[in-house]
Amino acid sequence: MATGRTVGSKYSRIYIDGYDMSGYARSIGNLSWGFKPNATLTLTDSITGALPGQGDISIGVVNSVMDNSTGSGFHVVFEDASDAVRNVMVPLGIRAAPVAGDPTFCAQVAQNAYKASVAEGVLTASMELGSWDERADTIAYPIPWGYLIHAPGAETVANTSGTANHSITAATAKGGFMMYHVFGGSTGTVTVKVQDSTGGAWSDLLSSGVLTQDTPKSGVVVLTSTGAVNEDLRWQLAFGTATTANFALAFVRGY
Repeated sequence: MATGRTVGSKYSRIYIDGYDMSGYARSIGNLSWGFKPNATLTLTDSITGALPGQGDISIGVVNSVMDNSTGSGFHVVFEDASDAVRNVMVPLGIRAAPVAGDPTFCAQVAQNAYKASVAEGVLTASMELGSWDERADTIAYPIPWGYLIHAPGAETVANTSGTANHSITAATAKGGFMMYHVFGGSTGTVTVKVQDSTGGAWSDLLSSGVLTQDTPKSGVVVLTSTGAVNEDLRWQLAFGTATTANFALAFVRGY
């Protein structure tokens, strides 16, 4: 993981519902996170103050090239906008493609619309993503920013490395959630996990459960809002009948 300034349009990626749309997306809307101010005023206050209300998390419009490739094209996957809740992960690479430890925006948002733009030049499409959906598994966590634990890519064995994929200086006790995208294209079953550790004793923190890799899979798994999370985090796989898994994994820590 590098630090410092970077070029977002070159090193950002976007994964939606188990599909890597980085090769289709032309731009991504604002990764917004804010709280509505609620004004408070008494008779003796000289100025109007405010307290933060409910959080609002949104992504906006994802613009893409129009592609109807069977099973993977942007049009085929997202043309149906009816009552869809999307798992969206946007890792931001720092002067390179995203790697473990890079900041990552994770949100479950409603797809409000799908539009095609017929004009001179390349045929394009766009998907309008609304605010955090009321049906989201992570509704108890008003925070979308976490860290990439496993950059997209294939693994063929369980993680035996003692090196953390992301660390902070002290354990927390306010829960968190993981978001995973298993990109499909492989056969068999596998379980994706986040493990935590203090001093090298790794244990399971969250698990996807057994996944079949015949089609893309994505999901969010949450801890309780008072769940303990140790300083060090890493990815882990438990292979069932699969011999390889191609996936991306992120964790958002509660604060």
